[in-house]
Amino acid sequence: MTLSLVHCNPATGTVAAITATGGVAVGGYVHHCWRGTGACVTQGRFTNPWYPARIYEALAAGASARQALRAAVSEDNDSGFRQCLVMDSQGRTSVHSGAENVPEVAETCFPSVAAAGNMLQSTEVVRIFAEQFLRLSATNSSAAIQRNESPRFPIHHDQHLLTHLIDALDAALSAGGDKRGARSAALRIESFHQAPIDLRIDWSEDVVGALRALVDEFMAENFQAFWRQLPLR
Repeated sequence: MTLSLVHCNPATGTVAAITATGGVAVGGYVHHCWRGTGACVTQGRFTNPWYPARIYEALAAGASARQALRAAVSEDNDSGFRQCLVMDSQGRTSVHSGAENVPEVAETCFPSVAAAGNMLQSTEVVRIFAEQFLRLSATNSSAAIQRNESPRFPIHHDQHLLTHLIDALDAALSAGGDKRGARSAALRIESFHQAPIDLRIDWSEDVVGALRALVDEFMAENFQAFWRQLPLR
């Protein structure tokens, strides 16, 4: 019912996630980012909104992505209905896709970048999602995609992260996305050198267009003057 991508840059601690679904208000339930710690998306046939607290607790205590995911899933008697993707601060990923999720269900995981989804038009959707993000953002994207090498991100990576996330989502939706179409989308970026970016489209017939329009408003000089004054901690 949902497709999502997460990204952690181990070199800077920057963490990001973007998600879209055929239902309403995906940004209130699915994606969670914690700079310097990791990220998760909790989705599936029935989302468990309590996973993130358990996952953050484990990651902050030094657990790997696999250990943090196991801590959340092991406490859930209905985990068969869940899909959850966790990435730790080192860019390592672990995914749980319960057997009760609606096909197609898939994930594609690279170091520092991973995508997962359910009720997809095809399993190719999340592969395209993750690979397009790498092509846009990594200086060694071919090696990262073909040989699973750790991606190298340029020094200006964070400046373009917002548009790269949306462009990757656009590619995934163009490849079929959610079988029902996409009606809501959201993204979040956390880093140590700027205030968080949290943009949400709760309902739209064109979520990518609406996100791009929202980015234009976010980048407007008057809002940027406000945003740059926000505390970093």
